[in-house]
Amino acid sequence: HGNMAFAGKYEFEGDENYDDFVTKIGLSSDKIQMGRNCKIVTEVVQNGNDFTWTQHFPGGRITTNTFTIGKEADMETMGGKKFKATVKMEDGKLVADFPNYRHTAEICGGKLVEVSSQMSRLVYLKKKKKTK
Repeated sequence: HGNMAFAGKYEFEGDENYDDFVTKIGLSSDKIQMGRNCKIVTEVVQNGNDFTWTQHFPGGRITTNTFTIGKEADMETMGGKKFKATVKMEDGKLVADFPNYRHTAEICGGKLVEVSSQMSRLVYLKKKKKTK
């Protein structure tokens, strides 16, 4: 299947479970306030597999991530943390593993839908065999 066309300017429309998510990933309360229902405009420039993903926050703050599908890139989180990630294309969705969550983006009905889900880690202890 072909590349989804992500290019465009998208205005924030709404969020679900925002507070729960940002608390879990450890955003400070002032950043949580700043991000709540804030009219972020996301601008996506796509040239084949190369992307420039810019978020314009009210008050003039801008976060820009530039990446190529399948290649490691320097990225920055909403909270300003720098990290390295490889963005992949899976079923028409852009998928990136941020430091403590997985982020996907897709175009649905002309809208940009971004989903951030916290990655859980399960650790199991090997049971010892009972000795008689």
